[in-house]
Amino acid sequence: MRPTDKNSSTKPSNTRRNIRRLWFTFIFLVVTFVLLIVSIENGMVGYMPSLAELENPQSAVSSEVLAADGTLLGRYYVLDRSNSKFAEISPNIVNALLATEDARFYDHAGIDPVATIAIPFYVLLHKKRGSSTITQQLAKNLFPRKSASVLSLPFMKLKEWVLAVKLERNLTKQEIITLYLNTVPFGDNVYGIKNASMTFYNKAPLDVTIDEAAVLVGMLKGNTIYNPRTHAKRARERRNVVLEQMNKNNYLTEAQLNTLKAKETPLDYHKIDYHDGMAPYFRQVVEQYVKQACKELKKPDGTPYDIYKDGLKIYTTIDVRMQQYAEEAVEEHLTGLQKQFLAQPGYVDGTIWKRKGNVQNIITSSIKSSERYQMLRNQDMSEKEAIAEMKKPIKMKIFAWNKSRSIDTFMSPLDSIKYMKLFLQAGFMAMDPFTGEVKAWVGGIDHNFFMYDHVNVNTKRQVGSTIKPLLYSFAIDNGFSPCGIVSTAPQEFPTLDKPYDAGGSDEGDIMMMTALAKSINNAALYILKQVGIEPFVDFVHKCGITSRLDPVPSIALGVSDISLSEMLGAYSMFPNGGMHTEPFFLIKIEDKNGMPVKNFAAKQKELINRNTAYKMVKMMRGVVNAGTGGRLRYRYGIHNDVAGKTGTTNNQADAWFIGYTPQLLAGVWVGCDDREFRFRSERLGQGASAALPIWAYFMKRVYADSRTGILPNKLFEAPEGFDDCTADRTMLDGVLSSPPTEDMEEKAAPPTTDYDE
Repeated sequence: MRPTDKNSSTKPSNTRRNIRRLWFTFIFLVVTFVLLIVSIENGMVGYMPSLAELENPQSAVSSEVLAADGTLLGRYYVLDRSNSKFAEISPNIVNALLATEDARFYDHAGIDPVATIAIPFYVLLHKKRGSSTITQQLAKNLFPRKSASVLSLPFMKLKEWVLAVKLERNLTKQEIITLYLNTVPFGDNVYGIKNASMTFYNKAPLDVTIDEAAVLVGMLKGNTIYNPRTHAKRARERRNVVLEQMNKNNYLTEAQLNTLKAKETPLDYHKIDYHDGMAPYFRQVVEQYVKQACKELKKPDGTPYDIYKDGLKIYTTIDVRMQQYAEEAVEEHLTGLQKQFLAQPGYVDGTIWKRKGNVQNIITSSIKSSERYQMLRNQDMSEKEAIAEMKKPIKMKIFAWNKSRSIDTFMSPLDSIKYMKLFLQAGFMAMDPFTGEVKAWVGGIDHNFFMYDHVNVNTKRQVGSTIKPLLYSFAIDNGFSPCGIVSTAPQEFPTLDKPYDAGGSDEGDIMMMTALAKSINNAALYILKQVGIEPFVDFVHKCGITSRLDPVPSIALGVSDISLSEMLGAYSMFPNGGMHTEPFFLIKIEDKNGMPVKNFAAKQKELINRNTAYKMVKMMRGVVNAGTGGRLRYRYGIHNDVAGKTGTTNNQADAWFIGYTPQLLAGVWVGCDDREFRFRSERLGQGASAALPIWAYFMKRVYADSRTGILPNKLFEAPEGFDDCTADRTMLDGVLSSPPTEDMEEKAAPPTTDYDE
C-alpha cells in the first residue's frame, strides 16, 4: 500500500485559490483602471478641459496686420500661429498628413487599437514606431504635458487618451484635422499650416502642390532637422518618404510618385518678423496703438483682448504699392546723399570726433546707454575698464547701403557708435488729405539697426520754413491778400533788444506770394507781427498740432519741434478746401472669427474758408513753379499740378519738403538723429536738396502706376465764385518774373536770443 502524500490533497485547493486571486487581481485592476479613467475624465486627477474648451480651444493665435487691400504686412505673436478653415486647406496637405501620421484616422475613435497593441512587439524588436493618432497628438498640442517623472508619465498618457476620445466624440474628423494643422509647429518658429505655407512657399494653404505638401508635412517629424531652408537635403529625403507613404496609401500612383521624387521643390521664403518685411516702422506704431486700445476692448467673457494671443485681424489704410514706392524713394536718394554727407570736412578725415563739447557729450552718452557697456558694467567692471573694453575690436554686423543692408566686420564698439551716428535718417509719410487715410509710412532707413521712428507724433524736429504756409493762411483768412505788399526789413518785437534780422532784407518790399515762394524770413516775421504771436500759436494748435509752441518771434521761422505726422495733418486743409483732416491709419479690428471689435474713421473740422485754402494752393504752387521747390520741375521733370513748401533749419540740421497734388499729400524729413551732425553747406543741406528729391522719386513712381489711382493730369479746382486778387494774376498762378535757378536756396534763420538752437 502506497503511502499517502499529505500535500497532494492541498494542490487542488491551492490551484483554486490562485485562480481566485488571479481573477480578483484582474477584476481589481479593471475596476481600478475604470475608476482611474472616470476620475481623469471628471478632472479628479489633474485638470481636465471642459466640453466648451475642447470645442473652442484657446490656443494662442497671432494677430495679423493687413494693408488696405488685405495684403499681410506682419504679425504680433507669442507663438507665430494663424488659423485656417478646412475648406482653406489643400487636399494635398490632408492626404500627406493622413498617409504619414495616421493612415487609419477615419477608422478609429481617437485611439488606434492596432497600433497600440503592436507597441510591445516593436519594443521587443528594438524598432522605433509612433503609435499616437492625429487626435492624440492634437490633445497633446492643445494641452501640453508638464514636466513629468517616470511614475507620472503613464497617467499623463492616459489623460491624453481620454482627451482624444472626448475630442472624437465632440468634433468631426474634419474639425480634428483642421485643429491639428492649426496648432502643430513647423520650422523657424512658425505654427499652423497657414503660416507655414505662407512662410516657405508664399502661398495660401489651398494652393499648395503635392510635393510642397510633402515637404511641409515632412517637417512635423522634426521641424528643425527637416527645415527646407536650413537643411535642404534632409528635407528632400523626408519629402520623398512622405510621397512614398502617399503612394502606399493610394493617394498617389506609381507614375506620380516617380515624377514627384525626381523634381525639385523650390522655396519662396517670406518669413515676416519684427524687423523685416514691408513697413516695419508702421507696424511698430500699430502694435503700440492697438496694444493700448486692447486695454479698453473687451472679449465676450469680459476680459481684455491680447494682441499677441487672440488672433485679431487689424486692417490698416496702407497702400502696398505706395509703401513700396516710398521705401524705394528713400533708398534711391539717401544712398547717394550719404556719400556726399561723409565726404564733408570733419567727417571724411574723422576730425569731428576730436572736437570737445557737444560731440564728446553725445558719444559719452551713447557709450553709456549701449547694451555692451551695460553688460560690462554688470560684470563688475569699473567705468574706466568698461570704456577700455569698448575700444577693443570685435566681430560685428553693421549697417551699410548695400543689397543685404549690412556688412560683417571687425570694429570696436566705440567706433561702431561713431560709424552709426553719421548715417542720415529719413521720415516719409503720404496720406489722402480728404479721408485722412495714411497711404505710406517710412520711419527710417533700416529697422534692424535704427528702430527710432521719425514719423509718429512723438518724434519731433524743428520744422523750419514748412511752418510758413500755416502763418500765411492765417493771415489771408484774416484779410491779407496774396498780392499785398509785405516788408522784408528787420522787425522789432517787445521781447527783443534789437530788430530781428532773419534774412531777406535786400528783397525790399515784395508781394506776399513772392515772399512765400522765395521763403523770405523777414517777411514771415513781418506777417507774424501783424497777426500777433499768441493768436498764431492758437491757430497752429487748432491745426491739430499738439506739440509745445513757445510764443516767440522765431515761431514764424519754424523753431518749434513738431512731428511729421502733425505737419501733414495741418497741411491737409490746403488741398481739402479748408477742412483739417486728422491722419489715421486703422480701418477696423476684428476678432479671430471675423466679428467686429472696433471701427475707425477720420476726424475733420473746418479751419479756413475755401477761398483762403485755394489761394494757398496757388501760392504754394508758386513755390514749386518758381521758388525754393523749383527743382521739382527743372531737375526731376514733375510738371503735374503740384504745390508744396521746403524747410531748412539752423545749420542744415533738418531738411523738409511737404507737397501735395489734388489727390495726395506727402511729406519728407531728412537729418541725422543727433543735430550736431549735419551738412556744412546750404547747397547740400537745404530742404530742396536733402528732402525734396525723395518726394519727387516717390511721386514719379506713383504717377507711373495707374493702379494707385493718382491721376497725373488731375488739376486743383477753384471753389465756385473764387476771385483772385487783381494785381498780376499770372504771378498768383506761380509764374514769377524770373525762372527758378540752381542758385535759389532757402536761407535758414540765424540763431537768435529768443530760443535755444
